[in-house]
Amino acid sequence: MDDQTQLELEAAAFRRLRDHLAERTDVQNIDMMNLTGFCRNCLSRWYQEAANERGIEMSKDEGREAFYGMPFSQWREKYQTEASADQKEAFKVSHG
Repeated sequence: MDDQTQLELEAAAFRRLRDHLAERTDVQNIDMMNLTGFCRNCLSRWYQEAANERGIEMSKDEGREAFYGMPFSQWREKYQTEASADQKEAFKVSHG
């Protein structure tokens, strides 16, 4: 496989992951962090960092909006729920 095809496949897989997570608003970021060690915010930060490494000015908020498809504050209002005591405890254990 040539480098360009690999790049295109990786980009397609990333877009599919982004779109899948956009559809699964029932899955909270804290659950993702507890199970996988990364969440939507991590992905948006990695996107922002990749842009910055290539000389593209992108703030944290711009990276989040690019990944979430809306301002993060709007996504949080629409979809984020308060973390339960169990979720918070699991986060402490996995990231303590």
